[in-house]
Amino acid sequence: MEGIGESFEFVCVNDGSQDATLDVLLSFAKNDSRVRVIDFSRNFGKEAALTAAIDYAVGDAVIPIDVDLQDPPELISQMIQKWREGYEVVLAKRIDRSSDSFMKRSTARLFYCFHNKISRPMIPENVGDFRLMDRCVVDVLKTLREHNRFMKGVFSWVGFKTCTVEYTRRSRTAGESKFNAWRLWNFALEGITSFSTFPLTIWLYVGGFTSICAFCYGAFIFFRTLIQGIELPGYASTICLILFFGGLQFLGIGILGEYIGRTYIESKRRPVYVVRKVY
Repeated sequence: MEGIGESFEFVCVNDGSQDATLDVLLSFAKNDSRVRVIDFSRNFGKEAALTAAIDYAVGDAVIPIDVDLQDPPELISQMIQKWREGYEVVLAKRIDRSSDSFMKRSTARLFYCFHNKISRPMIPENVGDFRLMDRCVVDVLKTLREHNRFMKGVFSWVGFKTCTVEYTRRSRTAGESKFNAWRLWNFALEGITSFSTFPLTIWLYVGGFTSICAFCYGAFIFFRTLIQGIELPGYASTICLILFFGGLQFLGIGILGEYIGRTYIESKRRPVYVVRKVY
């Protein structure tokens, strides 16, 4: 950073860690006034920590970066060069995800494909939180205070003049990611429900198609009875149909419940995070 030719600061968010993270950060802050530490009262999650970092950063440009250093800090100089050229958002796109498992790469590709087909705005594929944002972008982001936050979608939603720089992501140098399959699934669900009502809309078509099929089948039974008379009903097929359509109903209610639950949480207007102390 010192070779770039710009004044800078580091804003570090301690998201309720249970190890010596805070002590290490405070030792850095004590020896360097350019290091600021935001200590949460508890763990609020990655999206809340990212929101706090953006809220507390005061520079003309802001660059979020994870501390696992899979995103290379040396790319920052390229981002700043693009920013000097007039771009307000500089995205860092991963061109090689070989450091991720096959399952994670496959599910990520599936998520981007599905999300971008049903949601607006589209999310750039293989672009994470690592990016540069001009102060005008940050000021707009700070006005968006929804509690259920999917920051990739929020970043895309605000728009602005954007360019992309590419890089190869490294393997994680220490520790293990806490984003297991269940948390990744919930993260994807958050992204889809935050920027699309398609999961709700699809049930209009499912219901309409089911009603047409039921009407056609009822007409078929009616005319067959007129011609051939009444035959012994098929109890097995009836039970199967009841279970099938009952399952569809529960699935539709579950999707509706996801949206209602998010609306309920938003209606409480609780803060996205609580800061215990700023160092």
